[in-house]
Amino acid sequence: MYSNYLALQETLKDARRREADAIFCLGDLGAFGPHPDRACEILRENDLAVVQGNYDNSIGNHLQDCQCGYTDPRDNYFAKLSYDYTYANTAEEHKRWMKTLPGEIRLVMGKYRVLLCHGSPRKMNEFLWESTTPTHFLEKLCRDYRADIVCATHTGLHWQRELPGDKYFANAGVIGRPENNGQTGVGYMLLEVHDTPRFTYLPVEYDYQRLAGEMREEKLPEEFVETILSGWWTTCLEILPAKERRRGRF
Repeated sequence: MYSNYLALQETLKDARRREADAIFCLGDLGAFGPHPDRACEILRENDLAVVQGNYDNSIGNHLQDCQCGYTDPRDNYFAKLSYDYTYANTAEEHKRWMKTLPGEIRLVMGKYRVLLCHGSPRKMNEFLWESTTPTHFLEKLCRDYRADIVCATHTGLHWQRELPGDKYFANAGVIGRPENNGQTGVGYMLLEVHDTPRFTYLPVEYDYQRLAGEMREEKLPEEFVETILSGWWTTCLEILPAKERRRGRF
């Protein structure tokens, strides 16, 4: 979610308009955006089920960094700026709440066992990319963690794949920032089960100009603001595989 409370408000409105039976957040409540307490307040006031992401684990346990999993110095530089701002501006009450969030949520939809997590079932900050994650590995995750459908996030790019044996993996994307596609809107994933699962990625428009203005007021990096205004990532790029990076501007 990355502290994008304005996109969160619009996402909840859209999901309720569509009469979604349940709404889940897959973690990373802070980072990138301004006023992290506002997103926490919306989630808690609406009693939404939330998976603990690496950011939430770090903030809840008072760690020194976000455990994002970056290896590039520039990526880590911006991650540190983002983490320090989020930690300093998150109320102690929300930090204690983040510490209690579960690492996974399980539910049953029809005949399917669904597992919701942040990075992957085996590692909170694991990056599973569409272009580089082999199908047999996703099959193994389903088998090892006793799930028919695994839904994750962490990469910020949505995708899904049908696996052999009536199993499925889906990356739900993120509403916190655009998907490095030149569009200012964001989106979320709707999972429906009838005879088989159906994953639908739904676009969400929000007041991105307002968000950018608040980011500048909070003195967040201009690189972050540029992403909100342009729809192109300017940071967290070195972790991207070649195919995913070629889709962006930088």
